[in-house]
Amino acid sequence: MPSPQINKAVLAYSGGLDTSIILKWLQEVYACEVVTFTADIGQGEELESARAKARDCGAAEIFVEDLQEEFARDFVFPMFRANATYEGEYLLGTSIARPLISKHLVRIAAQTGADAIAHGATGKGNDQVRFELSAYALNPEIAVIAPWREWDLRSRQDLMAYARARGIAVEKDPALEARGGASPYSMDANLLHISYEGGELEDPWRAPAEEMWRWTVSPRRAPDAPQEMVLTFQSGDIRAVDGEAMTPAQVMTALNSAGARHGIGRADIVENRYVGMKNRGCYETPAGTIVLKARRAMESLTLDREVAHLKDELMPRYAKLIYNGYWFSPERRMLQEMIDASQAPVNGEVKIRLYKGHVEVLGRRSTDSLFDEKIVTFEHDAGAYNQADAGGFIRLNALRLRLAARKSQP
Repeated sequence: MPSPQINKAVLAYSGGLDTSIILKWLQEVYACEVVTFTADIGQGEELESARAKARDCGAAEIFVEDLQEEFARDFVFPMFRANATYEGEYLLGTSIARPLISKHLVRIAAQTGADAIAHGATGKGNDQVRFELSAYALNPEIAVIAPWREWDLRSRQDLMAYARARGIAVEKDPALEARGGASPYSMDANLLHISYEGGELEDPWRAPAEEMWRWTVSPRRAPDAPQEMVLTFQSGDIRAVDGEAMTPAQVMTALNSAGARHGIGRADIVENRYVGMKNRGCYETPAGTIVLKARRAMESLTLDREVAHLKDELMPRYAKLIYNGYWFSPERRMLQEMIDASQAPVNGEVKIRLYKGHVEVLGRRSTDSLFDEKIVTFEHDAGAYNQADAGGFIRLNALRLRLAARKSQP
């Protein structure tokens, strides 16, 4: 019998087979009431079916909430300000969603008087760490139930047998329907990305099948006509697309649509999980790819050199904190304050071109630009820069090199 005694648990619930089984399992093994929480973070699925499924499975209370704006505004956009990528390639689409879900699991637990939260992450992956670190940071006394670390169900056949024995409608499982009924991949989707793991991807030499990709067209089949866009930045965030003011979620939706149409944002990565193993995953992140390219163009014009370089040095640490589940840690919060402060001058417009899987920067302009044409010109600069000053600058910086060279001479 599990311990401690749980009277009520809040379950992160998708409406799919795994979480429906977990709902029943919690009722049976913990003899507790189960509250379900389903978050709409832009996964593109009809979530009212999850409400009906939770009701059929005997949920005591059911929460289905649209969190797309909060996700984009309070999680994705702050992460974008750091230009964060994990191990140089992964744009952290799954990683950044987990602290948001955990935040609301903890909130609903307090609201409903629950003494535990539960999730469907496996004992092999990163998500268990992300969910639980976030939950403990927000409520150090909360109990966490991770069925995959406790039960004896070890295969899809075991899950199917469990579901049939308890009258869970396997044939109507929304997760399987969303995957075409027989996808070999484990997938996760939200407003930032869609990910694929498992199946043929477990062989890192084998290329993914073209039909795997759900959002983006193949770059080879993308339109022959490029698309140009102008993105308007204010304090580091995109606030308008082609002159039309948009909320963060609207920005993501618009750029996802345009990027997917032009085959932008595919990635095939072998990454190092926090739990110690390597994992191969494929990702589609159209909007994120566009934003990162445009943001760097905007910062190149408006950020001081040393500020920009310091941001780049800190970015891998910041990205690793998010990947490993430390969104609510004091060190991530500290880094965020510094990053946000750096973004005050990141204002202006970036003109880009989308074409067959590529994002090209065509131009950038800003009233906060540090680019001075009078100084950089190859034409007459009217005394704006004294080229003779460079000689002393070079000699001073060469001093240690010259001293070392003299010491090394025989």
